[in-house]
Amino acid sequence: MSSLPENPDLAWDLDDFSDRERAMEFVQRFEHTMCVYSPSVEQLYTNYKMFFPQEWARKLVILPDPMAFHDTFFHIQPEAVVSTGLYIVPGELVGKSGLYLANVREDRTLGDRQVPFEAGMRAIMRNRPDDDQFLPVLAKGDLRQFEQAWPVLHLHRIKPRVLERISDLDRSSLAAVINEKLESLFVDLQKAAFE
Repeated sequence: MSSLPENPDLAWDLDDFSDRERAMEFVQRFEHTMCVYSPSVEQLYTNYKMFFPQEWARKLVILPDPMAFHDTFFHIQPEAVVSTGLYIVPGELVGKSGLYLANVREDRTLGDRQVPFEAGMRAIMRNRPDDDQFLPVLAKGDLRQFEQAWPVLHLHRIKPRVLERISDLDRSSLAAVINEKLESLFVDLQKAAFE
């Protein structure tokens, strides 16, 4: 890989991380379980690889699988993808193991609530109306450093009701893929808890 992808949304900076290795390990846990959104081309990638090319030492590069064109959703307008204010944080940050769902205050300090990731996500999903499901995705800038050393992931979500330029079938397929990937993350976390 000699050049960065043409789409700037797919080249994430790691310059701010004091422990780049920790950030790389953390974000790679989500490579097969979270979709990535690109507002500049209005696409959602469900099948991609993460690379950390040596010639671009401070970058994480997201490369969609070119052979899996059908795994990309098109016409996902930016106004349909919103910030949630929720973060996936490593349990060690709150003195526990596993992953946690947390809020972060405006002053960049950890909020009052930290709940186990799966339990928190399931509660949020359960309490959403059918036509406004909680569909979490990642976007450039969501991988952040917290308290000088900890990588955390901010979550965006797709608002299905706002998706005006895709068919009902595509809207349903998009929700199914995001939920399927989230379920696989829950399974991975359960396996890790028993190792």
